[in-house]
Amino acid sequence: MTRTKRGTTSFDGEEAAAWQRVRRYAVPRWMIEQATERRLAGDWRGACSAAGVDVAFDPAAVAKRYGGSVAAEVEDDLTYFAPDLLRWHLPRTTPWNGTLAVGRIVVLAEYRARSLGWGPSLFVTTPPVVEGTQRLTLHLGLADAKDERDAGRWRDGRAWLTSRDLWDVRRAGDLRLRAGGGERVPFFTRDGRPLAEDELPAADPGRDHPVAHTEWVSLLHERGEVEAALAAVGIQLDLREPVVRGWGWGGLTRRLETLPLNLAGIERETARLADETGERRFEIVYGYGSRVALDRAPDEGAPRVSTAQAGGIVRLPDLCWRRLPDLDLMRRGRITADRLHPLVRTALFPDLAPGEGPAGPPDPEPPAPVRVRCRGEWHLVSSGGGVLRMPHSDEERRRERAMRAFGGAVAGCFAVREAWTSGRGWLPKDLRRQRRDLFRRVQYGDTPGVLCLLDAGADPRVRDGDLRTLLHGLASLDHELLLPRLLEAEVDLEARDDHGRTPLMAAVYGHGKESLVRALLAAGARTDVVDEAGWSLSDVIRWARRRDLRFLRDQVDREHPGIGRPHLVKDDED
Repeated sequence: MTRTKRGTTSFDGEEAAAWQRVRRYAVPRWMIEQATERRLAGDWRGACSAAGVDVAFDPAAVAKRYGGSVAAEVEDDLTYFAPDLLRWHLPRTTPWNGTLAVGRIVVLAEYRARSLGWGPSLFVTTPPVVEGTQRLTLHLGLADAKDERDAGRWRDGRAWLTSRDLWDVRRAGDLRLRAGGGERVPFFTRDGRPLAEDELPAADPGRDHPVAHTEWVSLLHERGEVEAALAAVGIQLDLREPVVRGWGWGGLTRRLETLPLNLAGIERETARLADETGERRFEIVYGYGSRVALDRAPDEGAPRVSTAQAGGIVRLPDLCWRRLPDLDLMRRGRITADRLHPLVRTALFPDLAPGEGPAGPPDPEPPAPVRVRCRGEWHLVSSGGGVLRMPHSDEERRRERAMRAFGGAVAGCFAVREAWTSGRGWLPKDLRRQRRDLFRRVQYGDTPGVLCLLDAGADPRVRDGDLRTLLHGLASLDHELLLPRLLEAEVDLEARDDHGRTPLMAAVYGHGKESLVRALLAAGARTDVVDEAGWSLSDVIRWARRRDLRFLRDQVDREHPGIGRPHLVKDDED
């Protein structure tokens, strides 16, 4: 594990663990396999469906609206569109959360109709909120900037135009070049073997040897020699503003020291962006809003890095400035090459022999029995048959229920079961791990993974540490498959999470589909509810601008007048 001279790491600890979780859960193996199978069969819409991408335009209308040439270009790009690969590379909210970055526009391609002199863009939008659906939406249309914020999002989104290797299978092999490689990627051989320390450069080999030069610059950066690393790649360091504002405070040099920068690639990436988009001022945004600016002023001989300034700065896509997380994880032994997306694996390690099984993240493992100390003995408890099984007789269970009814304390297996279904109390480490695995699959929208665990006997009545049930996570999942099963298992339809939200309210907050909201209502979900902040369903619908849920807003206003805090929320009418 590489450490800087100040004892910190640029990719270590919590961040490495978080990216390891992303690679395990965010793009599961079944998604890669199904999306690939459908794409190879020429069914790009089926590939999008498998990868959780909603298509928001009618392909049949493209030729009529923009002309045959644009329709042909769009169809060609969609034929080679790998939505699972795009999801693999998309930015995350923070390195520690792992869900998709919210409210982003990702422009994949732009087209020009010969007869019109202008044309549409193919672009993807990410989810609007952190806690909710992880579905993406694919659009074909024109930039729609209603205000300065939308204009800024669109300007940032166009910075993806130089990133076809992140979604177009025809260009997927270019990822090796983006990572600083040539014939091989830095710090590895072509078959994925990590280089030993004595195989790495001990001095600057010069830019005529790009891979070794990238390794040298990276080693300087990891040792904390930031100024020397910047100088080696021809980037000027502007220290006139001594403080970087963001998450915490620190000098610019110190901030650059802790960012997972691909310094050898930044100059190349920003040069390509300047040529493609005409933009010359970029910023790196990392973590909780820490910002570093990079200017390519025409009158300066080299790019200049400084503290970020407000206004007119394009946000660099993560993979235009940061090291590839997959390579960082492999360097630190967190994952192996067989856990990578197959297209990423082939691009980075072209001589690596195919593995025995399919590439990609592993399938979920059935929950194993866990030892619990109970009345001076060790008992095995396990998920099976949809309950948390314990080696206790019916008589013992009745006695324990009576004791709890009279205010007595429960212990051992019974205390564990209580914590399992209430979300409060102590759980053995292995049970916490099993619960965490289940709810992370919920968080990332892995419906087959959740079903696999339920089929293996996992208890559907489990609640996580934030008191959420599986019903609270339906905005991220296929509710048509899961909702009937959870209702049959008598999961509480009115259970409250830590924010006081019921599953229905969580579906509205999380931008769950209208069909999910209607299904919960049909199941009997109450509408006269408020969360811990006093917001009603009507308030949340207005706040989230859920025009598709106006029917529910009107119903709540009609049946429960005055509920919630409507005076604090602007109406969602146009």
